[in-house]
Amino acid sequence: MFGLSKDWLVKITLVLIIVLAFFLRFYKVTEDPPSLNWDEVAIGYNAYSIMKTGRDEWNQPWPIHFKSYGEYKLPVQIYGSIPGIAIFGLNEQGVRITPVVYGTLTVLLMFFLGRVLFKSRAVGLLSAFCLAISPWHIQLTRASFESSFSVFWIVMAMWFLIKGFKKPIWLIWSMIPFAISVYTYNSARVFSPLFIFAILIIYRKELFKFKKYLAGAFILFAILMLPLIPFFITTHGTSRYKLVSVTDDPGLVPRIDEARGKSTLPEPLKRLVLNRATYVSVAVVGNYLAHFTPQFLFISGAPHHQHNVQGMGELYYWQAPFLLIGLFLLFKKRHPSRALLIAWILLSIVPVSITNDSIPHALRTLIAAPFYQLIIAFGLYQSWLYLNKKDHWFVPVSVSLLCGTVLISLAIYLANFYLIYPVKYSKDWQYGYKQVVNYLVANQSKYDEIVFSRTYGEPHMFTLFYSQYDPAKFQTNPNLNRFETYDWVRVLNFDKYYFPDLGDLGTKYADIVNQNPGKKLLFIGKPGDFPDSLPRLLTVNFLNGDKAVEVVESP
Repeated sequence: MFGLSKDWLVKITLVLIIVLAFFLRFYKVTEDPPSLNWDEVAIGYNAYSIMKTGRDEWNQPWPIHFKSYGEYKLPVQIYGSIPGIAIFGLNEQGVRITPVVYGTLTVLLMFFLGRVLFKSRAVGLLSAFCLAISPWHIQLTRASFESSFSVFWIVMAMWFLIKGFKKPIWLIWSMIPFAISVYTYNSARVFSPLFIFAILIIYRKELFKFKKYLAGAFILFAILMLPLIPFFITTHGTSRYKLVSVTDDPGLVPRIDEARGKSTLPEPLKRLVLNRATYVSVAVVGNYLAHFTPQFLFISGAPHHQHNVQGMGELYYWQAPFLLIGLFLLFKKRHPSRALLIAWILLSIVPVSITNDSIPHALRTLIAAPFYQLIIAFGLYQSWLYLNKKDHWFVPVSVSLLCGTVLISLAIYLANFYLIYPVKYSKDWQYGYKQVVNYLVANQSKYDEIVFSRTYGEPHMFTLFYSQYDPAKFQTNPNLNRFETYDWVRVLNFDKYYFPDLGDLGTKYADIVNQNPGKKLLFIGKPGDFPDSLPRLLTVNFLNGDKAVEVVESP
């Protein structure tokens, strides 16, 4: 079965795997996930702005970092989205075709990586197949997530790096995709330099035989990192870290104080045991270990609704025994790539361990996903080699049962993803903005001002995106009014649009009407923001039937 001695059979199998990978990522990609989220529209609109004007939404020419909402998005995903938007337009397909393409190409790269790592075309094919059907990877390559693009570059870099142990020129080439990954996603900014350093330490004897190439590799990597220096010596470099860091958690100090209050330890022992250092250390270790639990890997997955089909692990149940077999044999056989693979998985969790939200986190640890598929593929192949030595009826039965289990698991996942997930979690994807903005575009000329509530987050960007608002006009709009709160930027006004917080905790409908006598106003908000007596011009429901958005006009 896995002999695959004929080249044509390997090529046909690989083509079928790639076709499957593309289909699983492209089918209904504009409908599921059910809507573009605020990061996707920001990526799309900034790509559109660069394409049209050579400047981002902040009127900055060809930036290396896009300020966007104040978190400074990295450039590769945005620039990489330009071709898709140029071909398909500023819409769901234009934005999501990019992750579909590089997600599929990552599956292809997995074949080459698995083949060179384990010196087996069969392991290469199994690695590609496992990634092709991976819920973890499918979920994050059907929407425009920067993390999945960084995985593409890291898998490519790994392949080049391993080739470099035989042909050292590839050591130099590997630095290019490693460097690009650093410009793609923040987790890769930590992982890639750490991994390169770890490989240098682990394989120092082998690598120092190629001193000339090694020096060239590090010089190239250093040169490619030079554009980051101005970013890191300013406060911009820490803006994203402040938003998610466990050390900047606003609840950290109150929890420490509460723990000290409940503690029966005497002073000063209480302060020695219960302090910022110990709390952060415990949190970091807990965050790290949470990503190796059966709950995360096989049972419930990540809690963030955008990153995971809820109630399913990041890996399939059937993969668990082969993961264990693969790990066991990796050590028992003293595989030459063992240290590289272990460094990969251990370092891939480091970036997320210092964050404070949605732990365990599937997006920030996606770099680990190829490792798991490689080890599972290795375990599958070794299991087949063992069974193939047996001349017994249970060999074909076992293979048939495994194939059936794989198909059933994939069918269960796809049924959940297509039938249950979009209906249950459309709210988490800011569903409803497209319908509302389409209504605004058709009717905005009737009104003096449009008041669009920030209830579901960043309505200005959805307005820019779905209206295909002229980037040049936005960049220099005289009515553009932004304000910053804790390193997050919000747009209060542009053109005739006003984006307040409507409702009891924000600005009320009646107050805005009273402040604008004689003006005809259009309001967009959530249910309960407006008097029941006003007729609803448009009501948009989430896919589960709950009301999402209501549109009314001032009397």
